[in-house]
Amino acid sequence: MSDFLIIGGGIAGISVAARLSHLGKVTLLEAEDALGYHSSGRSAAMFEETYGKPSTVALNRASKSYHMSDNGGVLSPRGLMLVGTAGDRETFAHDSDMMEMEPITVEDACARVPVLNPKTVVQAGYHTAAWDIDTDLLAQNFAREARGNGAEIITGVRATAIRRTTAGWAVDTAKGSFAAGLLVNAAGAWVDRVAGLAGVAPLGFTPFRRSVARIPAPGGHDVSAWPMLFGAGETWYAKPDAGKLLVSPADEDPVEPQDAWADDMVLAEGIARYQEMVTEPVTRVDSSWAGLRTFAPDRQLVIGFDPADPGFFWHAGQGGYGIQTSPAASMLAADLIGGRAPEIDADTVAALSPARFTRV
Repeated sequence: MSDFLIIGGGIAGISVAARLSHLGKVTLLEAEDALGYHSSGRSAAMFEETYGKPSTVALNRASKSYHMSDNGGVLSPRGLMLVGTAGDRETFAHDSDMMEMEPITVEDACARVPVLNPKTVVQAGYHTAAWDIDTDLLAQNFAREARGNGAEIITGVRATAIRRTTAGWAVDTAKGSFAAGLLVNAAGAWVDRVAGLAGVAPLGFTPFRRSVARIPAPGGHDVSAWPMLFGAGETWYAKPDAGKLLVSPADEDPVEPQDAWADDMVLAEGIARYQEMVTEPVTRVDSSWAGLRTFAPDRQLVIGFDPADPGFFWHAGQGGYGIQTSPAASMLAADLIGGRAPEIDADTVAALSPARFTRV
């Protein structure tokens, strides 16, 4: 029997496993055959402190030092550029303020990204404080820490039933039953379903599909030093990746929990929005995929004990912020579970607590 049983082996589950492994015996169950199979393995992988709601930004900022230096760090410079058309002025101004952009000239923007079209791009902002995250290394670091402290990480085991016992919980799978005193629900898009199996009221999470296309480097350019590009209103984004360019329509289509696939029409619409801002046409798509960004109703993460069942802990609703918030979010979970005063401020703890939801 374990002290802590975690359901979900994405970045949320594996980071919590690493933190809790210092407090007791941990077992992590992942339904797929590999860790980080769904959203965690399909992320745009950026660290940008100002991205998200205030509680998310607080977690971002509390995670920065870990990303920068722990285990040698997982960040590399990228930079972020916001571009807008003549019709985007109000939206551009809002985004520029929220993301703490420095205004730059269109000429400067085109010097940084030579395929930008000065006939359509009439405003631009930039900041250097944005980094690529080596997501594989980050997950490996957490997994190594967890296993080094005796955690058992088991893949290919899907929970089929969850039962209350006198000692805590028992989770039934096709490979047997696993028991623990505390159940941590880190099941990504499936968190409400896991709660239902455990007899805990769901909180109303919604998975949203986000699609991505990988295209050849525009015009044969070396894109390695280009910043990540955002369209005003986040109607599209583009990011260098292994000598090519990732382009996303930044779509948010609500779907059931699933192994998501990109919608060709949605991708085409997003690529068209990107093409309006550049001079080089997209002549082919090398590959495409989709991931699920799962949000609570108020789009803030959910970290804390269920108010109606203190043996059930939510670590959910990471949306598109799970990787960059993982160091601080997992530390908050460990602080709460371990009965320690959280390192992060009390207002953020309250904003993330599942107690904020009213159930009927």
